[in-house]
Amino acid sequence: MTVKDIFDCLTEIAPLHWQESYDNAGLQVGDLNDEVRKALICLDITEGIVDEAIAKNCNLVISHHPLIFRGLKHLTPETYIERAVMKAIKNDISMISMHTNLDNSFLGVNRVLAERLGLKNLQFLQPVACGVENHGAGMIGTFENPMEETDFLQFVSETIDTPCLRHSALTGRKIRKVALCGGSGSPFMAEALRNQADAYLTADVKYHDFFLPEGQILLVDGGHFETEQFTKELINELVTKKFPNFAAEIAETRTNAVCYFVKN
Repeated sequence: MTVKDIFDCLTEIAPLHWQESYDNAGLQVGDLNDEVRKALICLDITEGIVDEAIAKNCNLVISHHPLIFRGLKHLTPETYIERAVMKAIKNDISMISMHTNLDNSFLGVNRVLAERLGLKNLQFLQPVACGVENHGAGMIGTFENPMEETDFLQFVSETIDTPCLRHSALTGRKIRKVALCGGSGSPFMAEALRNQADAYLTADVKYHDFFLPEGQILLVDGGHFETEQFTKELINELVTKKFPNFAAEIAETRTNAVCYFVKN
């Protein structure tokens, strides 16, 4: 089994040319021809993730978020990014990241979140017209049984395991049609409104964006890590389904950089 075998498996459903222009998905560290013993799967790559890979004898790390997002001008112990890269190189650990190309796949990040919420009749929130290729941003679907807004918020909180949610003013309507975009999806709220969604779940929403719904939709910020966390299981499923005898596991190291203080 080589790094390329794993890379090809992942890009079958999320080709690299589906990534956004600002992104840096793909092989981050290593050689596609290197043999792989075992893979560690995570959302973010940190020093702790590399340490876990070393401890578990994994010589491949597969992440959603790229460790190297912008160009590195040097490799010194100055930042956690550089330290993680140096440690990976020293220990012959390759790194693959499937980021916005996996976001934009119908079988990717947003489908998994939508299915965890139990949404049906899934479609892209903003499909990309590009020949016969099926990709786009976000997802929209419906509940079989509409629920009250407060019940919806409670359900989302429990599903993505977060102690708090930020949201816009309640609209007074039941939630049936839900639009969502894991991670930073504020730019697609106009599409959620155009599609007459009752709620839009995303993350990284700015303060003034909470004014935009104007009673037409319930805007919910569930957190970046929280709305993308199921990507780890997705990647693991893709790899182990293609290669049933390959050793891959989901990282135990928690990489969410955001901590919450909840008042008693």
